[in-house]
Amino acid sequence: MKTIDLRSDTVTRPSQAMREAMMNAEVGDDVWGDDPTVQRLENMVAERLGKEAAVFTTSGTQANLMAVMTHCQRGDEYIVGQKAHTYLWEGGGAAILGSVQPQPLDFEVDGTLDLDRVASALKPDDPHFVRSRLLCVENTHHGMALPFEYLAKAGEFARSRGLRSHLDGARLWNAVVKYGVDVREVVAPFDSVSFCLSKGLGAPVGSLLVGPADFVQQARRWRKALGGGLRQAGILAAAGLYALENNVERLAVDHRNAERLAAGLSEIDGVEVHFGPQQTNMVFLTLDEQRADGLADRLRERDILIGGGAEERLVTHIDVDEDDVPRFLAAFREFY
Repeated sequence: MKTIDLRSDTVTRPSQAMREAMMNAEVGDDVWGDDPTVQRLENMVAERLGKEAAVFTTSGTQANLMAVMTHCQRGDEYIVGQKAHTYLWEGGGAAILGSVQPQPLDFEVDGTLDLDRVASALKPDDPHFVRSRLLCVENTHHGMALPFEYLAKAGEFARSRGLRSHLDGARLWNAVVKYGVDVREVVAPFDSVSFCLSKGLGAPVGSLLVGPADFVQQARRWRKALGGGLRQAGILAAAGLYALENNVERLAVDHRNAERLAAGLSEIDGVEVHFGPQQTNMVFLTLDEQRADGLADRLRERDILIGGGAEERLVTHIDVDEDDVPRFLAAFREFY
């Protein structure tokens, strides 16, 4: 029986067509700058996002770290959400490797940072303080597409305060599909943008960092220093090209499946579903602790994988079909 894996959208497997694209990829040595498939991917992404240049990276964590270390110097700070990926889930790399201090702030319920609170957190020009240098925004955040009008406000705020701005768009394309607008409108307010090929889009490896040409040139230096220089990387870049050419519009299917999951789970006693109008491909649940105990193990016996625990996150993706939703709901009702 097919395994339904709802733990994350990073668990996907390359399709046969994607594997064939990887197998047939023309390659060179990307450290020398002569891998044609990597070049094609970077050029396509820069053009599609309306930025000057892009650099292929091994992961979203590496792309975000390169962005922070390029925008900031030792003794600078970046302002970020308390539960943002760049602060909470990336090993403290900016502080450990870049000597850049994070200034975390609580998110609002819609995933935004209150810009008045950001203003209050900015440090004065005084040797006692670090230098406030960068504002980091995350979209989507916990599966929520930020209010569209907030994006321009955040970018303008950063410019008016002399800050640079970075958009951690790990799931950027989920937000783009949710808004129903061109990706350029989503990323235009920000100096730099990162997004993952391996979340939602179905590629096995890789992210991109996009921005001005001089910014990307410096970011490449950091990529090398961080061990991110790859050789015949076109094999991986080919998967990214296939994903961007074939798997963006279908993200709407994942969003609909998440809505169906949320609707079905909301009918089950003892399940508190958190799924608002901004959500894309994630459903958050609060479960009764006793009834949740062992639930993941019982579902695993039916070839269904979830994270486990009273606070649960379910993530739909390219390997979750519409027929998988009723099968999951039936098993959940049986065991919960």
